[in-house]
Amino acid sequence: MAMASTSAVVVQGLSTPFLSGSRARRTLLNAAVGAKSAVAGASRRLLVVAAAAPKKSWIPAVRGGGNLIDPEWLDGSLPGDYGFDPLGLGKDPAFLKWYREAELIHGRWAMAAVVGIFVGQAWSGVPWFEAGADPSAIAPFSFGSLLGTQLLLMGWVESKRWVDFFNPESQSVEWATPWSRTAENFANATGEQGYPGGKFFDPLCFAGTIKDGVYIPDAEKLERLKVAEIKHARIAMLAMLIFYFEAAQGKTPLGALGLGL
Repeated sequence: MAMASTSAVVVQGLSTPFLSGSRARRTLLNAAVGAKSAVAGASRRLLVVAAAAPKKSWIPAVRGGGNLIDPEWLDGSLPGDYGFDPLGLGKDPAFLKWYREAELIHGRWAMAAVVGIFVGQAWSGVPWFEAGADPSAIAPFSFGSLLGTQLLLMGWVESKRWVDFFNPESQSVEWATPWSRTAENFANATGEQGYPGGKFFDPLCFAGTIKDGVYIPDAEKLERLKVAEIKHARIAMLAMLIFYFEAAQGKTPLGALGLGL
């Protein structure tokens, strides 16, 4: 307020005949001051509008409720952030980053599992929780061989992801991808953790374009797809939880829909 008053006094002083000179000069000065004031007013209005935009809530009809409805540690910047953290797991920024990484990876596995369960049972007629024990199942390897191979391969991939989480872009090097002549295919093209993009991870260019052989990410498309992905991931994880409860009762997703066993 004091600064505004001082500015007003200075402007009035500059507008006096003694300092501004002729009437033409005073007219130009007043026009410049008026234009500057209009721009400042517009900027203030834009700032007010931006500040007044409310955060999205997981219970839109409820106002208030403190940290249960609107946690102060969630600012809405994460894709799909609707303020749902009743246990306060994301109070620590470091833990929040890790939990988002875990949610994203588990959600992607859940989406793949849901599709596999439906397609597998529709194709073979065998419930997903009995597929490994079915006599007609194709199993050229023993259980121990499959388990050891999975632990080895998944351990290698997950260890690389773990290291890359704490040291981003450290794993896209030649020795880490021996089957590729260049590490560029596995580099993070978007610069964002968990969303590598590029020709290898986004071959259909959903979140970017390829120009002269170079992948160029599209920030607007990427943001839209991040929200869509996390929503589908959460639904898939919830679906898998329901599948587990159904399996405990000897039921399958297709059976519950009246389409199979």
